[in-house]
Amino acid sequence: MTFSLDQTGQAPSSTADKGQKAPATKQPNKTRQPAQSKQPATSAAPAQPAASGGGDVVSEVAAGGPTDVSRAATERPKVTNEEIYAVQQIYALRLKRFELGASGAFTINDPYQGHRALALSLNYWWTNVLAIGANVLWYDFGSDPVQDGNLNFSVQRFSRLGIPLTQWRVGAYLDFTYVPFYGKFAMFNRFIFQWDTYVIGGVGLMRTRPVPVFDPTHREFDYGTRVAFNVGLGARVFLTRYLTAFVEVRDYLFLERYENRSVSITAPEDPSTWLADSPSLVNNVTVQVGLTLFLPTSFEYRQPK
Repeated sequence: MTFSLDQTGQAPSSTADKGQKAPATKQPNKTRQPAQSKQPATSAAPAQPAASGGGDVVSEVAAGGPTDVSRAATERPKVTNEEIYAVQQIYALRLKRFELGASGAFTINDPYQGHRALALSLNYWWTNVLAIGANVLWYDFGSDPVQDGNLNFSVQRFSRLGIPLTQWRVGAYLDFTYVPFYGKFAMFNRFIFQWDTYVIGGVGLMRTRPVPVFDPTHREFDYGTRVAFNVGLGARVFLTRYLTAFVEVRDYLFLERYENRSVSITAPEDPSTWLADSPSLVNNVTVQVGLTLFLPTSFEYRQPK
């Protein structure tokens, strides 16, 4: 048996070993590696300081100087619980505007006699909640209270019960208005209206006279002037920035000398016996419903500086 070496230096397998599997030969890795540079590595140049205004943060960190990053790290925002309020502007201002109103009035607490009136008012709002103005009511229209007196006289004769009546002609008042509450409300989830409630009060004069009921044949009264007071509550809704609808309830108070219930048999024509001995307090609650117009119709907001 002869042996020979092949070019790889490995002995070939013999014919006797043909039945066995030859072990795998490890081949060398033929992948080429990139050539390494034989030149020595040069040292990196030292970092130059950044020019003023250049904003080189790395250079500032290397130099140990202050940077925006270091300042931002120390000045991080803090968590606060501050509340922010969003205040919407008022839809319509009353400040420095005139309010001209027209309304109808009627009494509600006198079961024997009703007073109806047409009213005009003029207010000036020197602040958004305070106003001064005048109010005039004209009562001398509609049914004749003398006829009411005659009817009352007939009722008295049959029932032996008489109620003294008074006739009002006109009332004029100087009023003060204060608005403590105001806000907004939604209607039909579509329209938004501004509203306010106000307190009103004033003092003025009224022209009144008693109505002859107990002796209408001989008695006849003239109008007299009375000092009157009024106080009330009201509510206003702004339909636009200058047009409003309002309703208010006022109590008008004044002293009135009613007709004397007793009739003198000896001298029924004597005027000194026609009136009662002492005046009585007249307390009539009146409801007024109407519209008001604000002038000028436009206004400007002045934001605080």
